[in-house]
Amino acid sequence: MINFDFVSPTKIYFGKGREDELVGIVKQYGFKRLLFVYGGGSIKKIGLYDKLVKNLESAGIFFAELSGIRPNPSSEKVDEGVKICRNENIDLILAVGGGSVIDTAKAIACGFYYDGDPFDFNLHKVKPTKALPLGVILTLSASGSELSDSCVIMNDKTLVKQGFNDDIVRPLFAIMNPELTYSVSKYQTGCGVVDIISHSFERYFSKSENNDVADSLALAIIKETVRAGKLCIDNPMDYDARADMMLLGSYSHNGLTSLGKAKAMPIHKMEHALSAYDVNIAHGAGLSVLIPAWMEVSYKNDISKFSRFAKEVFNIECNNEDECAKLGIQSLRNYFHEIGMPISLGEINLSKNDIPHLVDMMTDDGTHVIGPTSIKPLTKEEIIRMLNSIL
Repeated sequence: MINFDFVSPTKIYFGKGREDELVGIVKQYGFKRLLFVYGGGSIKKIGLYDKLVKNLESAGIFFAELSGIRPNPSSEKVDEGVKICRNENIDLILAVGGGSVIDTAKAIACGFYYDGDPFDFNLHKVKPTKALPLGVILTLSASGSELSDSCVIMNDKTLVKQGFNDDIVRPLFAIMNPELTYSVSKYQTGCGVVDIISHSFERYFSKSENNDVADSLALAIIKETVRAGKLCIDNPMDYDARADMMLLGSYSHNGLTSLGKAKAMPIHKMEHALSAYDVNIAHGAGLSVLIPAWMEVSYKNDISKFSRFAKEVFNIECNNEDECAKLGIQSLRNYFHEIGMPISLGEINLSKNDIPHLVDMMTDDGTHVIGPTSIKPLTKEEIIRMLNSIL
C-alpha cells in the first residue's frame, strides 16, 4: 500500500425533506448571496425549483440564477457563471442537480479567483489555488461529484472534454433526499448505475500489489450497485433502493475505493472522447459500451483480479480462473443490457466510419497510449481493434 492523503470534508444532510433545511444551512454558514445553478426543467417539474425560490425569498437571501446546464457541461456556461459571481458579489454557489451541474459549479468556483480561462484547469495548465464555497442539492445518483475532487468540463470549440482533480473543489455540504430522484427516467437511472459502477470498477482494476481494504470496498460497492440499480429500474419509487444508490454513488467516487493505490481511469478517458465527439451520448451509455470491451482486452494481464471480480460481484463459482474471468465479463455485459444500457457502438449511433476520429481524440492523434499506469496500457492500434469488436 502506497502513502496517501485522504480528504472528505463534505457534510451530508441525508433523508426525506432535507432540502427544506437549505435556508437554515445557508444562514448557519453565514452566506448572504447565492448563485443558483441548475439544468433543464426537471427541478421545475418536480416542484423543487419553486420550493427553493420561495424559501430563499422568504428568508431575504439574495440569489442569482444560471440555468440550462446540459449533460456534458460546456465551458461557455462556466464563463457565464464566473461573470455573474463577480458582478453580483456571490459568496456561495448552490448546485441543484446531478454531476454536470455540480461540475459546472466547481469550475465556476475556481474560475472566480482566476484571471485566465477557467478551462486552463481542465487542460492542466494551472492548478486552482482558491475557490468559492459550494453547496449541493442532489437530484441524480450517478457521478458522485457531490463528494469528489473531480471536475469534468467540455470545450465545444476544440471538442476537448477533460477533467481535473483537486480537493479544493469538494463541496462544503450536500443535501441528499432520495425522493428527489423518483422522477429520473429508467434510461438516466441506468446511466447512473453504470457511472457508479465504473468509478469503483476502474479503481479496483488499477495496479496494486496488495490492497485488500480498498479492493474489498470497491467490490462491495459494485455488488450493491448491481443489486440496488436493478431495483431502481424496476420500481423507480423504491425509497430504500434510491437511498442506497445515492450513498453508493457518493462513496464510489470520493476516494475510498482507491486508498493506497495509484488510480488509473483509462475507460473514462476513452468515454470522454465519445461524448465529446457527440454530446448526445450520455456518459453512462458510453461507459456501458466500453467497459466490457476493455475487460476483454485486459483480463489476461491480471486474471486473478478479474476472477475475484466475477466471484464476488456475480457469485460465479468455477475453479478455472480464466473461465471465471470470462464469465464475469459476460455477466456484466448481460447486466448492462438487462437494465437497458447499450453494449455496442451502433446502439449509440456510432459506426465504423467514426472510429478513426474517435481514436485520434482518445490518443491525441496517436501520440499517447490510454492508461499508461493501468494494468493494460492501450496503443492506438489496440484501441482500433477494440472498437471494431463492438460495432
